[in-house]
Amino acid sequence: QVQLVESGGGSVHAGGSTRLSCAASGRTFNNYVLGWFRQAPGKELEFVARIYWGDGTTYYADSVKGRFTIARDNSKNSAILQMNSLKPEDTAVYRCAAGRGWAGITSGSYEVWGQGTQVTVSS
Repeated sequence: QVQLVESGGGSVHAGGSTRLSCAASGRTFNNYVLGWFRQAPGKELEFVARIYWGDGTTYYADSVKGRFTIARDNSKNSAILQMNSLKPEDTAVYRCAAGRGWAGITSGSYEVWGQGTQVTVSS
């Protein structure tokens, strides 16, 4: 019911910052979760962060706590992922996903996915 389009990303040096956006359009769930995942070449899809759209409740993977922030931008109907203190191991394709209110940290619990955007962090 909802369509997701990511924007942002690119190349950045270690220690730098970048910002990703996930714009939602179409019909949305009354109560849904928006999550960010990432996948590096040869590795499994990894949970990064999620936000409950109803009240803005957030949850982060341990690997990004204190460095990444997920937030709502209601004026643009988007979720943003602010990424600070980037490390080379953050290099991956980042995808946003929408799921029902019970969606957790596993990719299988989400129903709609964006196309993905590349983030490359050089050492």
